[in-house]
Amino acid sequence: MDLRPRTPTGVPTPRVTVVGRGRLGTALAAQLASAGVHVDGPRGRGRDGGDADVVLLCVPDGAIADAASAIAVREGRVVGHCSGATTLAPLAPHDAFSLHPLMTVTGPASPLAGAPCAVAGSSPAALAAAEALGTAVGMRPLRVDDADRAAYHAAASVAANYLLAVEDLADRIAAGAGLDRAALAPLVRAAVDGWQDRGAAAALTGPVARGDDATVARQRAALAHRLPADDLELFDALTAATGRLARRAAGVVPEPVAAGSAS
Repeated sequence: MDLRPRTPTGVPTPRVTVVGRGRLGTALAAQLASAGVHVDGPRGRGRDGGDADVVLLCVPDGAIADAASAIAVREGRVVGHCSGATTLAPLAPHDAFSLHPLMTVTGPASPLAGAPCAVAGSSPAALAAAEALGTAVGMRPLRVDDADRAAYHAAASVAANYLLAVEDLADRIAAGAGLDRAALAPLVRAAVDGWQDRGAAAALTGPVARGDDATVARQRAALAHRLPADDLELFDALTAATGRLARRAAGVVPEPVAAGSAS
């Protein structure tokens, strides 16, 4: 499905309605319009879809079913949501799709071009609509089946949200030593670049990777009287997880087998 209005005069072009005035709905509506897509919205919840061929619901996960039920079922119309973890089930009985940008969105100008987006569809037409929407704003569609949605979203949460929880711990530890986060930022970027280029096991450095238990023990002793108990537990858990990664890098622990791989 080509969403851009490039057909000959008099031939209808696909019309897209975006429902949801939050950050993602506002960003997608603006960037689709900039790409030349005929967009209506973002509209508030309760919109019935009007004469749109494609309705994209940018609403919280718990509101998807209600928002979908307000959309009139019409032949040729496809209805989608932007949830990462939700299946297509809440969109029934519509011909359904999902489109989840694998990117943080903080406002209308948040860049989406170049980011992957997870897509799925209940029919070839619905899947084509999801892929066309993603491609129109410069995203790279990746097909993720309903059965894998929650695991896919968990990976995204660990990669982005949980990483920030770890960096917050590092930030607070550094502050206690008289440093600010700017001093740590180049190290963080280098670690992320190494993970992207070579994978975590190959990119791992530091005392745990070297087997320097004495240095790790000094680190923990220094933190024992500086951190609250729950932060110290997090440090211990991260130390243990890093140890497992180091052993995997050394070939002591086998690489995890991906779901569906041959045994």
